[in-house]
Amino acid sequence: MSLRIGVDLGGTKIELAALGADGAVRWRRRVASPSTDYAAIVDAIGTLVDDAEAELGERGTVGVATPGAASLATGRMKNANSTVLNGRALREDLEARLQRPVRIANDANCFALSEARDGAARDAEAAFGVILGTGVGGGLVVHGRIVAGANSIAGEWGHNPLPLPAGDDLPLPACYCGRRGCIETYLSGPALAADHSRHGENLDAQAIVARAKAGDASSRATLERYEERLARALASVVNVIDPDVVVLGGGLSNIRSLYEHVPRLWTRYIFSDDVRTRLLPPVHGDSGGVRGAAWLWEHP
Repeated sequence: MSLRIGVDLGGTKIELAALGADGAVRWRRRVASPSTDYAAIVDAIGTLVDDAEAELGERGTVGVATPGAASLATGRMKNANSTVLNGRALREDLEARLQRPVRIANDANCFALSEARDGAARDAEAAFGVILGTGVGGGLVVHGRIVAGANSIAGEWGHNPLPLPAGDDLPLPACYCGRRGCIETYLSGPALAADHSRHGENLDAQAIVARAKAGDASSRATLERYEERLARALASVVNVIDPDVVVLGGGLSNIRSLYEHVPRLWTRYIFSDDVRTRLLPPVHGDSGGVRGAAWLWEHP
């Protein structure tokens, strides 16, 4: 099949994009996600695929980017923040609905695959894709293929502890996973807002960034703390997997200062006298997940 269909299953929306053999988008649609009704989610994805194929007059492969991942023990979904998916046999249910094989992968892995295939990391042997949004996730792609790992958790750096916590990093914030001091508790959008609030003002992440750009000293200080923490956290990734490129995604990837300041800061934490890893913004923006899902069928 030359038509590759990708679906990005999010908590608030479901997006489908159908790609031609050259990677160009031939059909795209977004619908609201019936986030609390599992059967309705499966049917919504099926309806989107039906509509795309009917309009294009062609049958395609189907890949789905999901929150969470499939358990190696049960094959059922786990760790999804869209909790209605947890414990469900999502792949099998979609295959029954669509009458064909379906491939699924974590949304951060799909983002990384999209940027490695024809985005910011297209020339990289090893690329690490980062999601900085409501949560913090990541995905690793080597030689154009997702590295899922022995436990299907490769790239899940958001639930590693923040390296070298001190000063304003303390006390360690509680994380929903049951531990304290996870990278996600410092680098997600809500974490950025919470850090600013601890210093005296309640603003969301978008307002903090806007005020910092306008010259507000307090907001700029919050961003400087964020940049330094991001540098520490990414340095630990570079020290372990040494990627050619780190690509940022999610809402906070739009903070332009990150790409200038973080590479300057992370050199003190990376175990090398010459750091060549590039930190780049995404080419495909918030379409990375849906495009990566379509590219799940690039290889057998």
